[in-house]
Amino acid sequence: MQTNKKIFTFLVLLALTSLLVGCPAVLKSDRAVLKPTFTEHDSTSMSKRFQEAAPKGQTAVDSALELAKKHAKLSEEVTELRQKNRDIIAENRQLKDRIATLEPEVKQTKKELAEANDLLIEMRIELNNWKADIIGFRDEIRDADKAQLEALLRVLKVLGGEVKTEASQQQNGGSTTASLDEQSKQRSKETSIPGEPNG
Repeated sequence: MQTNKKIFTFLVLLALTSLLVGCPAVLKSDRAVLKPTFTEHDSTSMSKRFQEAAPKGQTAVDSALELAKKHAKLSEEVTELRQKNRDIIAENRQLKDRIATLEPEVKQTKKELAEANDLLIEMRIELNNWKADIIGFRDEIRDADKAQLEALLRVLKVLGGEVKTEASQQQNGGSTTASLDEQSKQRSKETSIPGEPNG
């Protein structure tokens, strides 16, 4: 790399010096052969254009050295940019490989999520149906309990028990079950056969 830079700077310097040495001879021969087709104003503007490009007081060697420095700097930037480009290409390949491996997993996950969502919807429908059934049977269960209590009251009446209403129980401060249990125990004692255990 260093030898290439040295050769390049040598060639640039050689080309610039040959241009500077050969320019007056070429200009004189051109003036002799060709008739100028542009005005004097154009020639002064052309010379000013080139004079403004190169700073005053700079020799060909200085400008060649400056161009060589710029070339070296730009070549370093180019190598850095190429390395960055290679790194980006490698990273891009890795990302593409990773995407290729992750796409089937994402598809499988979406499929499982859809199945789980459908199952959840079915379970919710079944739960709502179960709730509706339970709430619907609640009145039937109450009716069955009421019928069972009425049957128990009739049995107690047949056995000779006294049935008190809720208003009279609240006044006495006792519960229906307690009074019914006591009455049934008394009746069972009265009707029990001597010699048999009371139970």
